[in-house]
Amino acid sequence: MAQLMLLLDATVVNVALAPIQQDLPFTHVGLSWVVNGYTLPFGGLLLLGGRIADGIGRRRVFVIGLALFAVASAIGGVAGTPALLILSRVLQGVGGALVAPAALSLVTVLFTEPGERARALSTWGVLRGLGAMLGAVLGGVLVTYLSWRWVFFINLPIAALALAFAPRLVPESRGPRTGRLDIAGAVLVTLGLTLLVYGLLASSEQSWGSPLVVGTLAAGVVLLAAFFWWQRKAANPLVPLGFLRSRRRAVGNFVLLAFSAALAVLFFTLALYLQQVVHLNALYAGLSFLPIGPLFMLTGWLTARLIPRIGQRAVMVLGSLLLTAAFVLFADVHVGGSYVRDVFIGVLLFALGAGFTVISGMIASVDGATGADAGLASGINNTAQQIGLALGLATLVAIGDARTRALTDAGTESLHAAAAGYSLSFAVTAGLMAVAALVAAFGLPSARSAARNH
Repeated sequence: MAQLMLLLDATVVNVALAPIQQDLPFTHVGLSWVVNGYTLPFGGLLLLGGRIADGIGRRRVFVIGLALFAVASAIGGVAGTPALLILSRVLQGVGGALVAPAALSLVTVLFTEPGERARALSTWGVLRGLGAMLGAVLGGVLVTYLSWRWVFFINLPIAALALAFAPRLVPESRGPRTGRLDIAGAVLVTLGLTLLVYGLLASSEQSWGSPLVVGTLAAGVVLLAAFFWWQRKAANPLVPLGFLRSRRRAVGNFVLLAFSAALAVLFFTLALYLQQVVHLNALYAGLSFLPIGPLFMLTGWLTARLIPRIGQRAVMVLGSLLLTAAFVLFADVHVGGSYVRDVFIGVLLFALGAGFTVISGMIASVDGATGADAGLASGINNTAQQIGLALGLATLVAIGDARTRALTDAGTESLHAAAAGYSLSFAVTAGLMAVAALVAAFGLPSARSAARNH
């Protein structure tokens, strides 16, 4: 239930962005902070959240994070200024950074037998897809018939139910005591990612050579380099670098990062294209994502049964190639396009590819995790996805906006310029998923060699 809520909240806002911009004085780039204000603290603090959950109790941290998430949702629902809305999203991100690793580590600890764990994580992954799809559809319904504010209020009953049942149904568990928390590491990675995303978004409004863009990007890179240096020195690092020496874990997390970047582009850019260029209202734009849910659930169910037969590598490569094909089709968007003719087939391919990619990636990313490092494995898993969402959105919005601005300055009509910017964002995303397919193909062992190793 909590996982459904977190993923729902990552996408429910996208359909509401255009109405939010009409109601509150956001610029286009500023509007992306309604999304990244959530994903950045979520991604930056997940590792710390996982370690806190291991240390003081996973169920306890799960409940604390849920309560914070609910309060932040209420603030977002009543926000009257851009600053307060972004602040509420930041607080939601902090709450999510506590909930997500605690929840996934509880699942990892409760289901230890490989086949059982694969089925449990498949169910978990299916709920991720269902949450993402429901977010877009529900966002359209709420915005059309109530108000964009209800995309925040909808979290309150879900959080209340989860808070009521968690103490009764979920057993408490802890990892071994590992010493002091790595606060310095959490600060370095969160500030580094924030500056990197800010610099990428600033490039949409200023030249790449401007002091603001160069300065923030450089500072972000320096802080992230300092984070990795500190992880080698810290007595109790957030990310013991040896944990990712497992090729299976490393590839799984990279593919999840790439998929999350693609997911961010799909829900942000496609929602704006359908509303601003195709001129669908919020309800129909939301319903456009409806096929994703059932197909994701189907492929999620199939993945747990295909992996024992053909291996993780084949499933992950298949999913990444289907996603590549989807974004190649999306890259052909244009003025005068229609959902049925130009978008629908791409949505179907995305849904099929997403199920294979996410489930196989999640199973690979927690490969070999035990009760001692469940929080670490789930924290890295969730962090990869949130960093993918934030950096993917920032980078691809910047690339698309730069092309739109250049065409507009050259005298191109605004709708044609916007469509061209969206097209470029989709084309670059197709390239990213092709890279993910190559990494999976050459980075994971084949089913036959994996069987020999076991």
